[in-house]
Amino acid sequence: MSELSNKIRESELYNEDFAPVPPESRTWTRWNYASIWIGMAVCVPTYMLASSLIEEGMNWWQSMLTILLGNVIVLIPLVLNGHPGTKYGIPFPVLIRSSFGTRGAVFVALMRALVACGWFGIQCWIGGSAIYQLLLVLIPEMSDSMYLGDLIGLNLAQLGCFFIFWFLNIWVIYRGIDTIKKLESWSAPFLLLMGVLLFIWAYKEVGSFSDILGASESIRGQNSFSFWKVFWPGLTAIVGFWATLSLNIPDFSRYAVSQKAQIQGQALGLPTTMGMFSFIGIFVTSATFLIYGEAIWNPVDLLGKFSSPFVIILSMLALTVATLSTNIAANVVASANDISNVNPKKLSFKKGGYITGIIGVVILPWKLIADPHGFIFLWLIAYSALLGAVAGVMLCDYFVIRKTSLNLTALFDPEGEYSKWNKSAWLAFGISLIPVFPGFFVQVGIIPANVIGGFLNELYSYAWFVTLTLSFGIYYLTQRKAGQKM
Repeated sequence: MSELSNKIRESELYNEDFAPVPPESRTWTRWNYASIWIGMAVCVPTYMLASSLIEEGMNWWQSMLTILLGNVIVLIPLVLNGHPGTKYGIPFPVLIRSSFGTRGAVFVALMRALVACGWFGIQCWIGGSAIYQLLLVLIPEMSDSMYLGDLIGLNLAQLGCFFIFWFLNIWVIYRGIDTIKKLESWSAPFLLLMGVLLFIWAYKEVGSFSDILGASESIRGQNSFSFWKVFWPGLTAIVGFWATLSLNIPDFSRYAVSQKAQIQGQALGLPTTMGMFSFIGIFVTSATFLIYGEAIWNPVDLLGKFSSPFVIILSMLALTVATLSTNIAANVVASANDISNVNPKKLSFKKGGYITGIIGVVILPWKLIADPHGFIFLWLIAYSALLGAVAGVMLCDYFVIRKTSLNLTALFDPEGEYSKWNKSAWLAFGISLIPVFPGFFVQVGIIPANVIGGFLNELYSYAWFVTLTLSFGIYYLTQRKAGQKM
């Protein structure tokens, strides 16, 4: 083992953050993984997730069924890709070298990192916006602070609240991975309690479960509703919601005490929390239609209706913790590791996290999510296509081609058996994307919908499923043709 460690440490592909976690240091239990998922899933986007489906015409139980099914589906690659992390103690940027090559892995990791940077900025804006909106209730004159021009598009107080939340994220990055573990474990029960309290408030205000759920029919979009035309893109978008984590889950599973811990923890934490918190969002929003005469999907806007300073402060704390716990675990860990993979000797996990923070500001995230419909049905589906193509190659390589056997030393050897560029992986990745390109071009307005066939246009709705299946199959065939041991 000492000889193996010396070879790894001398490699240009090595740093301390990428070092395989030794068995004695793998201390995360099923509760740690369940709490991570609770901390990530209990957030404003989850609360509002059902709104896009209901506004498209689904009723409350159809949207719930779609959300639950999507999370059960994405749980499969999460558990499978978590296996090598637990077995070898390695993060995603190291694991991906086995399938895409030691150099090709840098570009795959950067694709994942850019998505995480976008999400990081969006979550910082959501967290900062929550602080701003709730402070307005206590200090109304904040709305009169200096406007910073159309390029920024915010007033000084809004930007200040954004940076307050941004600095909280940077502080957690500075503290390191153990702080992330503690944050998720502490925040999970607190966030669940806040969700239950909001549910109880809605019931007490209306006094009838049937009336509240019945009110959801009044906020449905009814224009030419076709269930299947909403279901498939909705399901793909929900899978895309966590498609990012389905790739870099080894960043977390490498600390598991056992395979059983990461599997049970994820199964316990993800589908149940996403389903429960989405239902709370539906239930409370339906209640607001009866209480206020309008459906208030955004919990920040709803909490702004309260006048009690205690409620405002507690709500601000809950929203801050919810968004922070989601952002750190879902976005910072992945992006920091992926950026570090560009030059492991010079870029540590912390430096990668700081770069993530800078990019998250530069992209002006408040403008990125200006269109909620495009955010769900374009942003989520588009990048799920890319990540599905990567996931298909990863799963086929590890479970079918290599049968879960990896050469740990070679993963850190730029001249080793995992070539710099695995042509089979990149061929599978590229070809698998071709069928969904036409639908993507229609969505962004580059090609009119009537120019291409209906089948190609609608195929985009299944993007993640299409690219994952195709990349898996193409990679298998090309590796078999190349004479790889099966």
